Amino acid sequence: MELLKYDTDANITAFSTKRQGGVGNGNYSSFNITHYCGDSPENVAANKAQLCSLLGIDESSLILPHQTHGTQLLEIDKDFLALDGPARVQLLHSVDALFTREKGICIGVSTADCIPVLLYDPASGTVAAIHAGWRGTVAGIVEKSILAMKDTCRLNLATTHAIIAPGISIDAFEVGDEVYDTFHSASFPMDQIASRYGERWHIDLPQANRLQLLSCGLDATNIHLSGVCTYTSHNDFFSARRLGIKSGRIF
Repeated sequence: MELLKYDTDANITAFSTKRQGGVGNGNYSSFNITHYCGDSPENVAANKAQLCSLLGIDESSLILPHQTHGTQLLEIDKDFLALDGPARVQLLHSVDALFTREKGICIGVSTADCIPVLLYDPASGTVAAIHAGWRGTVAGIVEKSILAMKDTCRLNLATTHAIIAPGISIDAFEVGDEVYDTFHSASFPMDQIASRYGERWHIDLPQANRLQLLSCGLDATNIHLSGVCTYTSHNDFFSARRLGIKSGRIF
């Protein structure tokens, strides 16, 4: 298997999974650990076991939510980790962002064109993984998550780093007028996040989320963009627009 790893300090490992090196067929080829997208449960289990072995953690320490393009945030704490499987599944339903201060576990979100935003604050020891599709972006999931973490774990914005991981680029993200109007109604600076390509609007989701991070108080030098478009790099990263909804997901 292959991971796209990000430069961080020695206390954490930050990454995005790639498509190669796992067990999977067709549009799930070959490394997918998300069991909500129609993949074979056996293949998902084999890939999950492989990732946990690489990370050196127990499979119960790998946490991913059942996302619904909302803005719900969940802390993975000692109480959560003490729960059994069914109780965890219930709490993880309709969750699109996770954060934790616990060591020795791996949290993440599942994407295939949507924007994953990873956060790390060495001052408070907090990490977060946020799923920001266009609906989550326009609803301000990044901003809402940061505000909640400031209250819950005293997130220090001056020391917080953000990674905007692979997602669809403005060149590939063509939208209808109704999507443009939704962003405009939410007071996004359309001159900074939208461009007209012929008769169609395109939205820059990485930039829209970067602007939310800046508005929350993160230092621009602490915001890192992968620069990878999943749509054009679909051989290495899953893209729902290229492969269809019934396909794998990046973790």
